Amino acid sequence: MSYLYTAIGDSLTTGFGALPGNGFVPVYRRMAEGQLRAPVGSVNLGINGLTTAALEQRLSSDPMFRQAVRGADIVTLSIGGNDLIKAAKAVSFRPGYLSPALERALRECKRNFNEIMGSLRQLKNGSRQPYIIRLVGLYNPYPQLSEATDWVRQFNGYVAGYSSSVCGFASIYHEFTGNERGLLSLDHVHPNGRGYRVIAGKLDALGYSRLG
Repeated sequence: MSYLYTAIGDSLTTGFGALPGNGFVPVYRRMAEGQLRAPVGSVNLGINGLTTAALEQRLSSDPMFRQAVRGADIVTLSIGGNDLIKAAKAVSFRPGYLSPALERALRECKRNFNEIMGSLRQLKNGSRQPYIIRLVGLYNPYPQLSEATDWVRQFNGYVAGYSSSVCGFASIYHEFTGNERGLLSLDHVHPNGRGYRVIAGKLDALGYSRLG
């Protein structure tokens, strides 16, 4: 028995900011092998800078993405951070107030995320083998800005609402909050190896009961 793990998403999925082999995808794959006591092959379709809109487009029209998701026993998804970063760069922050631009970005992000989950469901529809989907929550890349904190918390709350027996939500917000210096790489935006290990550990803790 062996398993296939497909990772889709943004630069967190590519492991940007850590040495090769130290992103959460390879670390989680090794953890899954240990728990399932079986080989786990992986396909990493992470793209640096990917937004929710761009990922939804890939899932609806890119044959490679569609096939890799269709055949996977384990799917991880990290997305949403670039939507915030793009919107944040275009606004001036005011404490305790979510600007219209950020509110609009959050609304679009949620709508796109709903479409992504719909595409995943459609691709897995009729799947004969059991599978699991794991959603990586956001940490705040701008911890000094309360607006960004509100945005991240609202988005995480929305994504956590997709939790089910198939779908698990890995919350990493509290692990990173206040620990940015130890868990982020030199760019202060992406995790370092230690940060990615935290993410992999949270994914692993959600279990594999449907598979093994």
